[in-house]
Amino acid sequence: MKLHELKNVAGAIHRKKRVGCGEGGGHGKTSGRGGKGQTARSGGSIRPGFEGGQMPLYRKLPQRGFNNYEFRTEVAVLNVGELGALDAAITEVNATTLAAAGLIRKGEQTVKILGDGEITRALKVTAAKFTASAKAKIEKAGGQAIVS
Repeated sequence: MKLHELKNVAGAIHRKKRVGCGEGGGHGKTSGRGGKGQTARSGGSIRPGFEGGQMPLYRKLPQRGFNNYEFRTEVAVLNVGELGALDAAITEVNATTLAAAGLIRKGEQTVKILGDGEITRALKVTAAKFTASAKAKIEKAGGQAIVS
């Protein structure tokens, strides 16, 4: 089978709805937009939560609590087993080398090493946080776990 031989399943392709082409088509006169008013006009749309000028529900309800979303610290997590996938020439691991290898995103600086997987070679790993099992596995392999 080749790409040019592919065919759609019967009923997958629908005819484009043609509005305003007479009453016989089923979408004549008002073209499926109902009567008059804001929604009948082109570009006329009402934003979500708008209740026609009445005080909206989301403003009537009391706002309580605290949300830390804007002030959170993003932490890139990485397992010990993934450190083994690094190039054999690399002996010192930090956020920059991990980003260059594609294991974390480019801008991330705070890295936490988790203990899942195994590591066989000695690496000098610099990260913000380590789990106890990750630190033990790195040191057992003859490496160092340095908290930055």
